[in-house]
Amino acid sequence: MPKVTVDGIELEVPAGATVLQACELAGKEIPRFCYHERLSIAGNCRMCLVEVAPGPPKPQASCALPAAEGQIIKTDSPMVKQAREGVMEFLLINHPLDCPICDQGGECDLQDQSVAYGRGTSRTHEHKRAVTEKYMGPLIKTAMTRCIHCTRCVRFSEEIAGVDEIGALYRGEAMQITTYLERAASHEMSANVIDLCPVGALTSRPYAFEARPWELKKTLSIDVSDACGANIRLDARGREVLRILPRINDDVNEEWISDKARFQVDGLTRRRLDKPWLRKNGKLVAATWDEAFAAIAKVKPGKSIAAVAGDMVDCETMFAAKALLGALGSDLLEGRQTGLDYDCSNLAAVSFNSTFSGIETADAVLIVGSHIRWEAPLVMPRLRKAVKRGAKLFVVGPEWETTVPTMFLGADLSVLDKLPKDVSDALSSAERPAVILGGAGLAKGALGAVVALSAKFKLVRDDWNGFNVLHMAASRMGGLMLGYAQQGGVADLIAAKPKLLLSLGADEVDYAKFADSIIVYVGHHGDKGAHAADVILPAAAFTEKAGTYVNTEGRVQFADKATFAPGDAREDWTILRALADALGVSVGFDSFDALRSAMIKAVPALGVEGLANYGALPKAGKSKASGTIEGYPIKDFYLTNPIARASETMQRCSAELLHGESFAEAAE
Repeated sequence: MPKVTVDGIELEVPAGATVLQACELAGKEIPRFCYHERLSIAGNCRMCLVEVAPGPPKPQASCALPAAEGQIIKTDSPMVKQAREGVMEFLLINHPLDCPICDQGGECDLQDQSVAYGRGTSRTHEHKRAVTEKYMGPLIKTAMTRCIHCTRCVRFSEEIAGVDEIGALYRGEAMQITTYLERAASHEMSANVIDLCPVGALTSRPYAFEARPWELKKTLSIDVSDACGANIRLDARGREVLRILPRINDDVNEEWISDKARFQVDGLTRRRLDKPWLRKNGKLVAATWDEAFAAIAKVKPGKSIAAVAGDMVDCETMFAAKALLGALGSDLLEGRQTGLDYDCSNLAAVSFNSTFSGIETADAVLIVGSHIRWEAPLVMPRLRKAVKRGAKLFVVGPEWETTVPTMFLGADLSVLDKLPKDVSDALSSAERPAVILGGAGLAKGALGAVVALSAKFKLVRDDWNGFNVLHMAASRMGGLMLGYAQQGGVADLIAAKPKLLLSLGADEVDYAKFADSIIVYVGHHGDKGAHAADVILPAAAFTEKAGTYVNTEGRVQFADKATFAPGDAREDWTILRALADALGVSVGFDSFDALRSAMIKAVPALGVEGLANYGALPKAGKSKASGTIEGYPIKDFYLTNPIARASETMQRCSAELLHGESFAEAAE
């Protein structure tokens, strides 16, 4: 470890560290525009200049200079100060004075650094250059005259997303950043370039001119659009969430989120259920809460009651429903809406055991029945890192664009019983082999065969567990921990013919099979479940309540409440508590804290933030895989849940990016 001196502070830095990283270890702030911790080093902006001895008597770019033994680094000398002022002056020569109308205003790196490191005055009077705007799709708004050519967006697209959609044209002052042929950026993580852009060149199109950052109340939450559990921040003004941004969590989402997680936000205010509804003479009519509860009590279900949980439900809601059914003497609970019926007796066999950060270190990965880019967008960048380190990737299922070198083994699951020799050799010789089983594989009953593979190739070792199941629903692992799983799946509920079916935001169930049941829908959007319901009880969306979520790794995380539910809608647990009174039973809690305490007492792992311990994998039995994977569960990435389906932005993304429809701009 080399020793360096930074402004008189002597310290050791890791081998391979740059001078910029050494300065940060010493507690010094180094301005930068092009440098980013998760991207390759470009050395474009020259804002990170420092003085280094021994070396030439001139400022040097600290981001691209390796730290070496005996270096004396000065970050605040007159030479450095003058150099940074000069760089900032050049950056501002062509930058327009757009701050009053720029959406980046108030959270702009260029604003902040021009105040901290610039001259404060301009010496140029020439006309500024102008650049034509580029069309980057329905999500990204461009103002390329503001671009300072840091190339962060280019490097993100190439290195993280793996899609070469953004690049540079021409040279010198004529250089422009654009999408090739000015087509829309169409990968599922494209909008992260908005966060990366240090100026106002790339901003959010749906959020344009909506609010200033100092107007917004910021709340920490968890994304529920998939099972990754990305850490997010909800920015709300009044009773409306205006935008969703990622939070840094290196173990889960690093600092990225999917486009759906970010832009389904406008769906929170559309198609909302804000009053109870009752079905009378085949039509839904508005009702009061008392009328709705009276209609449910009239059914007198007794033990003949079942509950099915939707994909976006928090653990507290599921536990409250379980307590209600338990008080009535029923244990008919299910969370796998679409009919999956895999064995849930051992949760280690249905969890992503390698963890997201761990899968980066795998050196051979077999994916069975999973379109990872759509089912778990945040896992694909991890797999790209693994492939960059030399890992081999194999896929069983229909072909999809993986963005990395991949061997597809066909869609017939029988290949799992006798893998091709090169695949078998790669898994056998790998120090960290891994298998990822997705929704299509689970639907075809491949779980047993993949457990057998784990034993055959020793996927579980002293410091490594390469057996992974990738879920798609934010509520899935929490539901399994709370017992929302029948041996035969939803089919068991159908066979029981319950008098009353309690639907907790479950919109993917085939309700035609519950024709003899009274369906009570507790949810927040007028989606598929509400259309089939006999009684609708309006509930809160994930932004309108505190809750516990467990992602596909088994990682327990907590979300806070950002806004209040609209109209007469109430938080889910309060609805279930009142429903217990209407049905004449006691559930044992009267407040949210009491509910959470009871839940943690029943399942202690839900009270500890972090990875839950599910124990060891079950022993492999004799199980052969059969059948063909015709397709993947997600047919439209942008419209997978009721919030997204209500979102105008997601509807446009689906129409334009997936189905090729064109939208004329206002001037056209």
